Amino acid sequence: MVWLTAYSAPTARAMDAHVDAILVGDSLGMTVYGMDSTLTVTLDMMIAHGRAVVRASSRACVIVDMPFASYQASPADAYRGAARVMAETGCAAVKLEGGVEMAETITFLVARGIPVVGHVGLTPQSVNRFGGYRAQGRTAAEAQKITADAKAVVAAGAFALVIEKTLEPLARAITKAVSVPTIGIGASPACDGQVLVVDDVTGVFDQFKPKFVKRYAEVGRDVSNAVAAYAADVRAGRFPTMEHCFVADKKNKPAKPKK
Repeated sequence: MVWLTAYSAPTARAMDAHVDAILVGDSLGMTVYGMDSTLTVTLDMMIAHGRAVVRASSRACVIVDMPFASYQASPADAYRGAARVMAETGCAAVKLEGGVEMAETITFLVARGIPVVGHVGLTPQSVNRFGGYRAQGRTAAEAQKITADAKAVVAAGAFALVIEKTLEPLARAITKAVSVPTIGIGASPACDGQVLVVDDVTGVFDQFKPKFVKRYAEVGRDVSNAVAAYAADVRAGRFPTMEHCFVADKKNKPAKPKK
């Protein structure tokens, strides 16, 4: 399965025919808003971008991330936030991070008609607890915890599971162990699908490039070159020319005022 993130109608429209699912990720905090992490993304931001993506999509399944602090306090809080996302965007499902500790919440949401995608391994909303964006599952204890998290999320009712930045053998083993599709991001080719941030794939976001990213274009560089060429033309008087201006032709001459 092919998943990609999208945050705007034009991007969603461009990818809709080619992907199976579009994830409106809270990564928009960094790629769109220039934040240092995803932790300050709000529910209102996710709803606004989710609505734009849903409007531009007719084929792909649209899933919206639940942002930090919008679902962790209690299942009831999670339901209120997720219900808003579903009702106000028209998306098909929500995604939330966490394992064993989120199982009760996932069960609560699914029982009330909200499809949920789980997310284990490196969970960016917990980056401060991890001490950075390092790969997970390096020790036996970490591997056991991530495996337990994955199984708990699936048992709670999640219909798919994102595995992020996790050692390859562990992601492969989890994929074999669970009954729902796994979606890898820096995980394993054995996962049932893959997801990346579209700005990484296209080269729009170029502050850094994660090891697990394959870049298929350099849009950021192309935009910079285009803007530089435009600026040079304006400063040199090469743009605009008369072909870019509006003039009255003989057929459409303005009428002369009456004397």
